[in-house]
Amino acid sequence: MPSERTVREGPRLGLPRLPNSEVVTANIADVAADAIVIGHFSGTAPQDDAAAAVDAALGGVIARLSASGDISGKLGEVTALYPTSGVKAQRVLVAGLGERATFGPEAVRRASAAAALKARDLGATNLATVIHGAGAGVGGLAPSEAAQATLEGALLASYRYGGWREMAKAPATGLEQITLVEPDETQRANHLDGALAAHAVARGVALARDLVNLPPVYATPEYLAQTALTLAERTGLGVAIGDRAWAAERKMGAFLAVAKGSAHEPRFIELVHNAGRTDLPLVVLIGKGVTFDSGGLSLKSRDGMIPMKSDMAGAAAVLGAMQAVAELDLNVRVVALCPCVENMPDGAAFRPSDVLIASNGLSIEVLSTDAEGRLALADALVYAQSFEPAAVVDIATLTGASVTALGAGVAASLFASDQTLRARLETAAGATNERVWPMPLFEEYRATIESQVADLKNTGGAQGGVGTAAVFLQAFTDYPWAHLDMAGMALVDSPKGKAYLTPGATGYGVRLFVEFLRDWA
Repeated sequence: MPSERTVREGPRLGLPRLPNSEVVTANIADVAADAIVIGHFSGTAPQDDAAAAVDAALGGVIARLSASGDISGKLGEVTALYPTSGVKAQRVLVAGLGERATFGPEAVRRASAAAALKARDLGATNLATVIHGAGAGVGGLAPSEAAQATLEGALLASYRYGGWREMAKAPATGLEQITLVEPDETQRANHLDGALAAHAVARGVALARDLVNLPPVYATPEYLAQTALTLAERTGLGVAIGDRAWAAERKMGAFLAVAKGSAHEPRFIELVHNAGRTDLPLVVLIGKGVTFDSGGLSLKSRDGMIPMKSDMAGAAAVLGAMQAVAELDLNVRVVALCPCVENMPDGAAFRPSDVLIASNGLSIEVLSTDAEGRLALADALVYAQSFEPAAVVDIATLTGASVTALGAGVAASLFASDQTLRARLETAAGATNERVWPMPLFEEYRATIESQVADLKNTGGAQGGVGTAAVFLQAFTDYPWAHLDMAGMALVDSPKGKAYLTPGATGYGVRLFVEFLRDWA
């Protein structure tokens, strides 16, 4: 591991604030809260036991509203009722669960998130909810899975970026307590497991969102390194930070070239979970940490530069995932590597036509300084080999071509040299709805990055596409490897039906990685 270095401390914005939670055994109608939540499937067919009990306590009003079409059960729809008797809560929120045929964890997350937002908008601070899917007899949800999805959706929707606008005034009201209600005491332990997982995952996502939402004047390579040190202190993860001299000793010429034009020093972050457990499989996660990408001397356009504070979203996802992994104490050995740099165009910046030597000896002709992320990742991928990993997955906002191919906010491009690894990631993506789409590693892509003066070029040109970036990275691997190009997934303007997303950073990749690593445990 690299030696620990002193890192300049960034602003202390504190941990993201999320509501507290608990699991109780009770009938939802008997729970005193600002609001209670029950689910309602599309159509007027009988609902689950909890919904039926609340409807009976209210004199059948929900059934009548359903029959008249005033409650449709459409996924994301929330209807507020104000009972005068029959239940102890001030409000009853009827959350649409959508069609029974398509019901599953993602429907639970969306319905629970929509209900949490409705409760917050109505001024509720204390919310109690049934565990959607736990007693509905559809969707095939295990008790812990249903509890995790219910609480996860509500917690993710409750996230608020704690920036300067919020710090300048009194804290806005919001949900302070979310209670999961289960009438069957025998299932409480399972629901507690799910609730604990939901909180760990939501905290990891909130950390990633906070890092991406921060302005780049604060979220520098030094700040990400300080975040890793603080995270390790809080969770017990092993940590080490490499600086410019450390990287130079390891001949990381590609990584260091990107840092040449910035006043901010590069940092190479290493976090380790279960460092001493050599009996466990070792998985390496690598996150691109370009804290701001101006394009360097291959300068981006004015509009193209605006969202580039999110070019470290891969590193943010890895840091958030490691926080959750540590809190859940997953039974797998994990190494996280984040090469963190800023790509700026001063007189010392690297240039088009420069030739760089990576740490494995491969020479790289630079055609575009705006294809910098793959340079930083290249040396991290070489460094990962020293751990003799069972698998390595890198994640990066790498190419606009991925957005062109798949659309913004739809899916990340998945490239994999190993089919078993690819299948594990696809399974995790299906469970979390942090979607990936498999892409090919065709030999023809390699031809586009052949160079006359070096071993390879850092871009295939305007027609290179997402595949040429992937095969460039593949040249630095010698183990089961997968690459996730998450360009277009880091930021969102509106939730687009996913109420658990908030405008700004999405935290994409955290939930995907935690689910992926739970499969190894």
